Amino acid sequence: MDHSSEIICIRCGNCCTTNLTAYIHDEDLERWRKEGRADILKILEKEAVVWEGDHLVSADTGAYVQGCPFLSWDGTFFSCDIYPTRPRVCRDYQPGSSELCSQFKGR
Repeated sequence: MDHSSEIICIRCGNCCTTNLTAYIHDEDLERWRKEGRADILKILEKEAVVWEGDHLVSADTGAYVQGCPFLSWDGTFFSCDIYPTRPRVCRDYQPGSSELCSQFKGR
């Protein structure tokens, strides 16, 4: 990709409205165990989800689940509470690459 045409993230949080627990890879879990990130693992255990037709629900309560549990709002921008060790799906995401992004141009 031509770096001059890269889309810069505006921290709108739209890409984080999908539930992260549905996209965690074994390599992410392994890394968090090695890093001693019991805080992340505990939240993921609590956030057990299942597909219910076209959306995710809590495996425990049946409540609709939306958004990443590590997404924070500071009043101006969204941010990731685990950014330095975020999962592979987040590391690989390119701003503007999906319809979730407010900067999507339908390439």
